Amino acid sequence: MRIGKRASGAWGRSARSGGGGAVRRKTKCAREIVAGGNAFVEALRANIPATTMYVAGRIESDDRVREALKMATSRSIPVLETPRGELDRITDGAVHQGLALQVPAYVYAHPSDLVNPEMPGIPLIVALDGITDPRNLGAIIRSVAAFGGHGVVVPERRSVGMTASAWKTSAGAAARILIAQCSNLTRALEDYRKAGFFILGLDMDGDVQLPELELAKEPLVIVVGSEGKGLSRLVSETCDQIVSIPMSSAVESLNAGIATGVTLYEIARRRAL
Repeated sequence: MRIGKRASGAWGRSARSGGGGAVRRKTKCAREIVAGGNAFVEALRANIPATTMYVAGRIESDDRVREALKMATSRSIPVLETPRGELDRITDGAVHQGLALQVPAYVYAHPSDLVNPEMPGIPLIVALDGITDPRNLGAIIRSVAAFGGHGVVVPERRSVGMTASAWKTSAGAAARILIAQCSNLTRALEDYRKAGFFILGLDMDGDVQLPELELAKEPLVIVVGSEGKGLSRLVSETCDQIVSIPMSSAVESLNAGIATGVTLYEIARRRAL
């Protein structure tokens, strides 16, 4: 996301009700395989939901393997001894080191689920426009949880989804925050406006600097664009204001995760006054 120095659902989770009380439609992403010793153990340490653990036959039982087996057993994850040829197929030829973990499809909320009068505080949603790095998504989810946000919206196409990497980077926050998926981001933003939200885009060419933002105490959707291209044209035109983060001349831009965290902190600070 171009924030320049110029002023600028869940795995295994049950369906939730939207503002009207009706259960909304959920969508799923494809299942994922986490392969390789280090990634495997880190995924288990991060409590990423998993359905099956695959272990190569006659694998050397080192500390990493013993830790993985212990964690899988404690979480009642089925452990299958698998021929290495089958592991090659399951992991699509990745360097698996004899270990693989199957992560089930993530169940997304519907965007309307985030419009819920029973949620505490002033509504605050973050929508992503072209974010493709799962680590940025995870960091954004973590900031949303830390600063009183109610959820994150990701588009179905040309956008990162809830992968194991995003879950791990969120440091558990993904289990507490609703993550919705939309087929058309512009239409979703227009629906949020009809529900009483102000739509604020983050970009280096802002109409207002973040310290001068007067809408902090209103229901908000913060739209975050990609690092390379920023906000897309249609999304930018849908925003009520474009907000920039003033920075020193030593730095030209912030990545999407950091810029979102800074923005959410400032909004939370103003709401607490």
